[in-house]
Amino acid sequence: MTRPQAVPTVQIDQARMKVTEWRFAPGAETGWHRHAMDYVVVPMTTGTLLLETPTGEVHSPLTAGVAYARSVGVEHNVINDNEHEFVFVEVELR
Repeated sequence: MTRPQAVPTVQIDQARMKVTEWRFAPGAETGWHRHAMDYVVVPMTTGTLLLETPTGEVHSPLTAGVAYARSVGVEHNVINDNEHEFVFVEVELR
């Protein structure tokens, strides 16, 4: 299945952090990737993201303004499982 690609816009890129806004059209994906840094995600939209992981699919309900953090090494493909655009801001800590 071919999906549209999520659109990353780097807002800040400094020695200690990188801040990226991610915009997902309905059904859009990041593609498989492995996080090289610890990171924090701040959803700007409420909805559910589908995570394809090495151990299977996970549905992740998110609420606008409610942040979460993950450690380096997370591997997944993030897919917008909503009928509306989904946006989050990702802060990577170097």
